[in-house]
Amino acid sequence: MTLSTSHLNHPEVLQEVTAIFLRYEDALVANDVEALNAYFWASPCVTRYGIGDKQLGHEALVAYRQTVPPPDYTRQLHEVRITAFGPDMAVAMTEFTRSDTTLRGFQTQTWVRFSDGWKIVSAHVSMIPFTPG
Repeated sequence: MTLSTSHLNHPEVLQEVTAIFLRYEDALVANDVEALNAYFWASPCVTRYGIGDKQLGHEALVAYRQTVPPPDYTRQLHEVRITAFGPDMAVAMTEFTRSDTTLRGFQTQTWVRFSDGWKIVSAHVSMIPFTPG
């Protein structure tokens, strides 16, 4: 099947993914490890590249989450962009700032709808020096 533009950004899909993306953000800030692990596809194929880490496979991701302390900073999202590619796949991108650094963060997640709900199959987080303009 070739994806046509008529399959892009159906309002219901955007609403679903936006809601789950924001729930993921709440879990991240609360360091709700169980919820965070559940948002990711429980597969050896899942990939997460973090700021100074990487996890290849759900087992590695679960092990990593056990080592992450609760954040001692606040986090604010900017420029959240979600694009839905048909009814079962979406990409969520956002910039973020944290209260503990002047760096600007960038986060991308690929979400896929499985029989047990929406799951992140791939994620990437980075932070860089940022000068507006």
